[in-house]
Amino acid sequence: MSNHVQPTVGPSGLTHRRRMAIFSFLMLSLFMATLDNQVVSTALPTIIGEFGAIERFAWIGSAYLLAQSAIMPVYGKLGDLFGRKYVMMFAVGLFTIGSLLCGLSWSMDSLIAARVFQGLGAGGIMVSIFSINADLFEPRERARYQSFSSLVLMASGSIGPTLGGTMSQYLGWRSIFLINLPIGIIALAGLMFMLPYRRPERQPKIDYVGALTLAIAISGLVLWADSQSLFGSLTAWPSLALPVISALALTIWLRVERRAAEPVIPLGLFRDRNFSLLLIVGIVSGGIGIGLVNYHALFLQMTTGLSPAHAGLFFIAITAGIAGGSLTAGRLISRTGHYKPWLVLGLFLSTLCLAGLMVLPLHVPFWAVAAVLLAQGIAIGLGQQAPVIGVQIASPTKDVGAATGAVTLSRMGGAALAISIYGAILTDQLMRAVVPGVGSIAEMTPDRMAALPPAAREGVAAAFRGAFDWVYFSAVVIAAVGFLAAAMLRPVQLAPIGEAEKPQAKPADMQAAPRAG
Repeated sequence: MSNHVQPTVGPSGLTHRRRMAIFSFLMLSLFMATLDNQVVSTALPTIIGEFGAIERFAWIGSAYLLAQSAIMPVYGKLGDLFGRKYVMMFAVGLFTIGSLLCGLSWSMDSLIAARVFQGLGAGGIMVSIFSINADLFEPRERARYQSFSSLVLMASGSIGPTLGGTMSQYLGWRSIFLINLPIGIIALAGLMFMLPYRRPERQPKIDYVGALTLAIAISGLVLWADSQSLFGSLTAWPSLALPVISALALTIWLRVERRAAEPVIPLGLFRDRNFSLLLIVGIVSGGIGIGLVNYHALFLQMTTGLSPAHAGLFFIAITAGIAGGSLTAGRLISRTGHYKPWLVLGLFLSTLCLAGLMVLPLHVPFWAVAAVLLAQGIAIGLGQQAPVIGVQIASPTKDVGAATGAVTLSRMGGAALAISIYGAILTDQLMRAVVPGVGSIAEMTPDRMAALPPAAREGVAAAFRGAFDWVYFSAVVIAAVGFLAAAMLRPVQLAPIGEAEKPQAKPADMQAAPRAG
């Protein structure tokens, strides 16, 4: 009887129960992809101990980031052309196979190659999840559910390093990759049976040249951002060649996209001012929300003398703030139908908090540092949902995947560039610092610092405090740029639930979903 069936809400035509089941499998996939990078970081010393080749260890992380970033726009477009179900399943399957290959690696080179497979899958998972959410939920409802992704990110960020260290110690480092196999199989099975296939009626025409040139441009940029660790110097000839290669590839890409029947990222999207501004906001969000994470940890250890374990406790403040801010923003956007005010507020608060970290005195109480990090986390969370929702609203239904891929890429690219900028500033400042009786400040570690006499330890802490003044100042400038971009956004009122995105449910746009009862 029809009166026993839950009402369908939004563009998907699916019952609430089925949408929740699909969303759960999407979050499981996200948890798997985001946890992996956190887990690997703490297992690196063990991996290097078995394989050696320490000169190539940086590629374990860089190969993953490179593949993930380069493939994101392609996945978004493939979802628009072929439907999102099998594109998402392909990404999960590729990540799972990559995890198996990592666990079976016999050398550093084979592990790096397997990490490329993982990255290619992870990039598709990140983009496809947000694109599928656009099919499942109307904009106001979408804001509320996408905020739960912050809880997943908080969980992976909180337990990842501890889990990676524990598993590599007691079960061997290969276990941190092999654990993804059962998780990936469960996610694949759930998506296979629960997620309906919606094949767009448009004729697929793959823009191979556009995809290749964009991937080259992105790869050059990501590699350049990490060239300090990969090539030893930002001025080495491979480092200097990379931006030139990226610029040439980008020029060719723009020419190709103007004539392509189905461009990877339709240039017409940039005619909407909000789309362009939200990409800037995405870059800033990655720079201050992802790029600064490791620098917060180094700041705490080298200026306060805290051990890595005790410094890690401060991440509870920032991750709890991110989750709280994101959940709050999701509900406010759902209730009011406006995303701009919360985005502007978040970036303004971020600018203030980063300025606060810049001026904190050397021996400030720990509770004050925790309070500023908590506020910074809230600020990041307030602005997490808006870029994705904003570009999806600013784009035609047929290009939602491409738009989602572009903004997700902007966030990852912003993080990679910011890490490079912060690292270059910190290294430059520390190279200039001189403390009597102490060697190179730039090569100082927490253990070496703890073994120094009190006067020398105080001098090293002051040197790091002065260097971080400039790191946080650069972050303040980046956050201020994001605030200005957010303030320039055209206000958008999201339609009330039940009235939004009705055209997406028409047979002209996609095949009818199987009835879920």
